[in-house]
Amino acid sequence: MRRIAEGRGRKASPSPPRAVFFDLDGTLHDRAATIRGWLAGHVARHALPDGYAARFTELDNFGYRPKREVLPGLVRELGLPHDPEVLLADFGEHSLAAPVPMPHAHDVLRELRARGIRIGVVTNGWVEAQTACLERTGLTPLVDDVVISKGVGLSKPDPAIYRLALARLGVDAADAWFVGDSPRNDVWGPQQVGLRAAYLPTGHALNGETPDAVLRDLRDVLRLLASGKPTLTAES
Repeated sequence: MRRIAEGRGRKASPSPPRAVFFDLDGTLHDRAATIRGWLAGHVARHALPDGYAARFTELDNFGYRPKREVLPGLVRELGLPHDPEVLLADFGEHSLAAPVPMPHAHDVLRELRARGIRIGVVTNGWVEAQTACLERTGLTPLVDDVVISKGVGLSKPDPAIYRLALARLGVDAADAWFVGDSPRNDVWGPQQVGLRAAYLPTGHALNGETPDAVLRDLRDVLRLLASGKPTLTAES
């Protein structure tokens, strides 16, 4: 038997969930796979040295560090002759050319829709980039609403962005789950407004946050909802 780990001291909603909110990068979008693909082409296009891709990945910090810091820093650190602006332009042009959906994302969203559960996406980022990511991964038709930080003037983990997302889907926090990979933005933040939080460990490790569930992959979202409780067991 394998378990979806439970959070401590939080109670399940007495009624079945009506909505699930998802983070995008690292949750529905397999950003790590997308960046690996971009780096392969980026290194080849600019004849970059061995070790460049690995160091970029470290400095990028799962996408949380601005590329306007990362790429000039790499040029200095590795003593490269390249113009940082050219490398930045390459990132802007090619990094989301072929974004990769997270494994099982499409199947899970289709099943949620089949069950009549409303689906929202709440993500930090620029509207153009995040919209393109959703469209190119084929996720756009599978969600009911998308809240993008730069488009609404709010960013996770500000409680106001989760309240806005709830209002736009017309559901109460007690009737919804939030799924994501960021301990602060997708666990701590949603819990501040009463959402239950399911942590998908594809990025930063937990640092004192207590999710209501820890998922192995996105398929565990369906098991959570089937049970209606934070504690579940599933056959291996």
